[in-house]
Amino acid sequence: MDNDKTHQPKPQNTIAEFFNSKIFRIIFFSLAGFIAVLMIFKIGMIAGYKKADFSRTWTENYHMNFGGPRGGFLRDFDDRNFMGAHGTAGQVIKIQDSEIVIKGRDNVEKIIKAADGTIISRLRDAIKISDIKIDEFIVVIGESNKDGQIEAKFIRIMPMPPTGMMFNKKFPSMHRYY
Repeated sequence: MDNDKTHQPKPQNTIAEFFNSKIFRIIFFSLAGFIAVLMIFKIGMIAGYKKADFSRTWTENYHMNFGGPRGGFLRDFDDRNFMGAHGTAGQVIKIQDSEIVIKGRDNVEKIIKAADGTIISRLRDAIKISDIKIDEFIVVIGESNKDGQIEAKFIRIMPMPPTGMMFNKKFPSMHRYY
């Protein structure tokens, strides 16, 4: 009988022993690290795509964003063809909800988007967007978005400048401000 005990096969490893083994830990942490690296890479790809998409649409709308030269950059360059990068001015031609359409220099229409935090004033008095009327002259300070619209931070209703002065090239000081 002693011979029977010596010839018995060894008990096989169980699943629990495999999960507790050093080999399993090496495989598990290697796979977890590989998956983490792939996720970080994917997040980087998403961020890069978003930045590239914004850049692409912003450059496609450059002339709307900044009122670039009408003939392009290589013809008839005149810095007076540029609109201020942080705002615009003009006559209100349409108001719809939180958007105002104005007619500015050379009858170019610009869309102004007013948010809840936009400060709106008539001279020095605070008003609401519903108080703005068609044909009033406004000055807007804000930032251009990728669609060529101005997201207003500040809107001021001003008296209409004398006719001919608003965008007349004979008055460069007025031209710079509007």
